[in-house]
Amino acid sequence: MSYNNILVEENHGITTITINRPNKLNALNKETIEELHEAFKDEEEDDDTKVVILTGSGEKAFVAGADISEFANFDVNEGTKLAAKGQEMLFDFVENFSKPVIAAVNGFALGGGLELAMACHFRIASDNAKMGLPEVSLGVIPGYGGTQRLPQLVGKGRAMEMILTAGMIDANQALNYGLVNHVVPQEELIPLCEKIANKIANNSLVAISSAIRAINANFEDGVNGYDVEIEEFGNCFGTDDFTEGTTAFLKKRKANFPGR
Repeated sequence: MSYNNILVEENHGITTITINRPNKLNALNKETIEELHEAFKDEEEDDDTKVVILTGSGEKAFVAGADISEFANFDVNEGTKLAAKGQEMLFDFVENFSKPVIAAVNGFALGGGLELAMACHFRIASDNAKMGLPEVSLGVIPGYGGTQRLPQLVGKGRAMEMILTAGMIDANQALNYGLVNHVVPQEELIPLCEKIANKIANNSLVAISSAIRAINANFEDGVNGYDVEIEEFGNCFGTDDFTEGTTAFLKKRKANFPGR
């Protein structure tokens, strides 16, 4: 499929989706959000894709924020619909994606950009990365899940400070906060993401999908994550991957998971 604002490259089970609006510092506009949704939907259905790496083009930004010009004149009803549709179409979709999504944060990840990175399953940053949620400086709050996911990742107090000051933190501070897993020089960012992605791809994709659902359940209102874990654990026993994995272990050979 052809896109105007993103690039999709597949390589041996690892798909890299690059937000490609370098002149706008990869800012998220309506079209880009829709294209990202379509790309992720395609990768969900592609049996060859085992892991997705999400990044931005150029060396300055992952995503520098939302395209403010698109909603500067919105009223209350339009603003509410903007957040609801965006969360459902992209941010929640990525968070609940059945395959691991790694955010390769190369530069600025601000506003909707940081919210998109936080929706990914984990984050790796280049050493020039800067992250923040500056929305209150514009008279609005994060609307794509930022007020929920940031406290989950860094704790309530740090999230309050970041959001209420509208300030930025650098990559090392993000690492200290637990917002990112690793910080590396920019030229090592994608290679490290690919290295981790390949480690993931050696495992059972069926079990990985179950693990993602179980982990996410811990953060869903009214859901007992332990109950979900028990259910997903039990479901694994009915899969071909379980048979292959246990057989390979007992026979002391490398597993070749069929993915079902």
